[in-house]
Amino acid sequence: MTEPEAHGPGRDAGAVLRRIAYLLERQQADTYRVRAFRRAADAVAEQEPVRLRALHQAGRLQDLGGVGDRTAAIIAEVLDGHRPAYLAELEEAPVPAASQAAKRYLEVLVGDCHSHSDWSDGGSDIRTMAEAARALGHRYLVLTDHSPRLTVAHGLDAGRLAAQLAVVARLNEDLAPFRLLTGIEVDILEDGQLDQDLDLLAELDVVVASVHSKLSMDRAQMTARMLAAVESRHTDILGHCTGRKIVGRGRKPSAFDAERVFEACARTGTAVEINSRPERRDPPAALLGQAVAAGCLFSIDTDAHAPGQLEWLWMGCEQAAEASVPLDRIVNTWEAERLLAWTGR
Repeated sequence: MTEPEAHGPGRDAGAVLRRIAYLLERQQADTYRVRAFRRAADAVAEQEPVRLRALHQAGRLQDLGGVGDRTAAIIAEVLDGHRPAYLAELEEAPVPAASQAAKRYLEVLVGDCHSHSDWSDGGSDIRTMAEAARALGHRYLVLTDHSPRLTVAHGLDAGRLAAQLAVVARLNEDLAPFRLLTGIEVDILEDGQLDQDLDLLAELDVVVASVHSKLSMDRAQMTARMLAAVESRHTDILGHCTGRKIVGRGRKPSAFDAERVFEACARTGTAVEINSRPERRDPPAALLGQAVAAGCLFSIDTDAHAPGQLEWLWMGCEQAAEASVPLDRIVNTWEAERLLAWTGR
């Protein structure tokens, strides 16, 4: 389990803590639990090996900011040359398996078009998200942090988005041939306008447009709102179209004229997202069937806010399989060059 001493115990312990965080994310653990392990990983990574061992020998690992009793015990196990029991428990825990029908979809996906980083409401930095996607075998990941209207998610105004584009360009030099594509999850405002500078949207590789506010507005108004966004030349993917939540207290799906909205998606070449998040699974089966019948394109996305959540694609694949979504209409089965030709960037 442990690496050669030359790498340093801080690196070993940090890797273990990050792996635990990843496994917890994959298992849909609460965010606060995951963050505790990532904070502890950052804390030990900053320490000189000699100081880390001295703290361990003195029983004072909790003196490090971000390290609590649970994480201190795990760090101690690593420093003593043992595989932490909690890591073993998580690695060996059963993971829900995709059906054979879903695996047929999963095997042909080459990328993920909806993800978030700690620039908005994600839990990890951009590089960590990209490297996790690459490790899963993806050939690209679209970074789609939120737009400014969603203040609770620390959305990106034009200045911060422009700065992010520069960061992505530098990362792509290191990550090649994997590609981190630029994007945004832009809010669809109440009048159907998109919540970002249009010239800046034109520079992005992929634009996911989603409704996040006034989800219970009148059906006719919601229909007009969504149609305006779909008709925009900047919109590539219509994100989680009903806005529903199906776990916890839940949230009712928004009401809109699905026939008109999906007809517009098919006509404009806008993909309908199949959102894989377990609390969304959006659109519902009946609406997904309507979108298939309308001739829409689709994008099976995780909407991942953490590295471990990038493994959730199989849930969207289950939805696609149940609705018999044609494989040739799923845009993230396409290589990056074809995807970008479709978005017109």
